Amino acid sequence: MTSQFGTASSRKVIRQLEEAGYEAVFVGGSVRDYLLGKEASDIDIATSATPEEVKHVFTHTIDVGIAHGTVMVLMDGEPIEVTTYRTESTYSDHRRPDEVEFVRSLKDDLQRRDFTMNAIALTLTGELIDPFSGMIDLQNRKIRAVGKAADRFHEDALRMIRAIRFSSVLNFEIEDETLLAIQENAASIKHISVERIKVEMDKLWKGVNPAKALETIADTRLSEYLPLFPNDVQCLIACAPFETAKQGWAAMMLAGDFSVMNLAKAYKLSNREKAFLSDVLAAFNRRQFNQFTIDDYYQFHIEVLITAEQVWQTFHPNEHKISIEDMIRMQENLPIRSKEDLQIDGKDLMAWTSQRGGRWLGEWMDKIENMVLHRHCPNDAEKIKEWFLNEYKRQG
Repeated sequence: MTSQFGTASSRKVIRQLEEAGYEAVFVGGSVRDYLLGKEASDIDIATSATPEEVKHVFTHTIDVGIAHGTVMVLMDGEPIEVTTYRTESTYSDHRRPDEVEFVRSLKDDLQRRDFTMNAIALTLTGELIDPFSGMIDLQNRKIRAVGKAADRFHEDALRMIRAIRFSSVLNFEIEDETLLAIQENAASIKHISVERIKVEMDKLWKGVNPAKALETIADTRLSEYLPLFPNDVQCLIACAPFETAKQGWAAMMLAGDFSVMNLAKAYKLSNREKAFLSDVLAAFNRRQFNQFTIDDYYQFHIEVLITAEQVWQTFHPNEHKISIEDMIRMQENLPIRSKEDLQIDGKDLMAWTSQRGGRWLGEWMDKIENMVLHRHCPNDAEKIKEWFLNEYKRQG
C-alpha cells in the first residue's frame, strides 16, 4: 500500500526516481513531524542518484545547491528539493563541511544528521528506515545526537541551539550525553553567525516550553557565549511562555535591562522588531507608575500593551493586575482607533471657517481627536461642528 505522506507531486518525484532505478525516500523534519502527528511541511527527498542523474530523470530542474547535492525539481508546478545521499568531511569552521562526497548508501547519509529523530527515512510504501532508533527516542520524548554528540556539535555548533530549541518546541528532554556535550562545547557557539542563532531563537520563543529551554541555555553556559543574554535568567524564565517571537525578545530586553539598540544590534533584529521593542519599553515605563490610560490604549497596539503588562506583572507579582481580556475590551471600546475614524476631516474645518490650510488646521484636528477620544464630544459630524465653531469663535 502506498504511503499518503507528502504531496502528490513529491510522491510522483520519488516514483519516477525509483522507476529510473534509483533509491528515493522522504527524510528530515517533515518525517519527524509526521510521526508525531503534526502537519508536515518543507518536505525533503533524499536519493541515491547523483545531481546529474536527477537532472537527467526530470525535465524541469534548478541547481539550488548542487555543490552539496541538492537539485530543485519542478513537478506539476510544485518545487521539490531532492538531495543526493552524501557524507561529509571535517568542519573547520564549525558550520559547514570542508568537502561533501556523494554516496549510494542511505545509512551513510542518515549517519551525518544531527539527532536520531531527524535521521528517520520513510519510503513511498510507508516503510520506516530507522538505523539509529529515532522512533524509540520520539516515543520517549528524547533529543539524542546521532552517534557521538561532541562530533555532531563540532561539525556544526548551531546544533547545540537546535537541540535546545527542539526541547522548547516539542517539550522533549535532551538526553544526558547530548546535554553534557553541549556544556563541554558551549564556547564553540561563537563560531556561528548571529543570523543563524536568531532563526533558532525565534522558534524557541514560540515553543510550548521556552522556560525549560532558557534554563538549559544558562545551565550549559551557552548563555556566556551568546551575543547577549540576561545575567538573571530566572527573571526571563518567569515571563514565559510567549505568543510570538517579538514578545520573547521584548521580555529578554526588559529582563536583561538591555537597551533596544544594544539588543537589536546583538541579534540583528529587523526594523519592525526594533519598533515593537521601542513601543514595549515606552509602555512598560508608563506602567511602572500607573495602569494604562485611554491614551495608552489609543497609542499602542494591543500586543505591545499585553507584552508590557505581562512582563510588569512578572516583576510585580503582588501589585494590582489587569487581565488580558479587560485590556482587549478597553481598546475595543475606544470611540475611535485612529484620526481616520473621525467623522470629519481638515476639509470640513476649512469649509466651516472659510480659511486656508496651515498649522492651525493640524492643531484643531488634534484637539478634536482628543475631545472625541475622551468622550467630551461624540464622534458625530454635526456635534463636532457645533463644538468646534463654538471653541473657534471663543478662542479667535
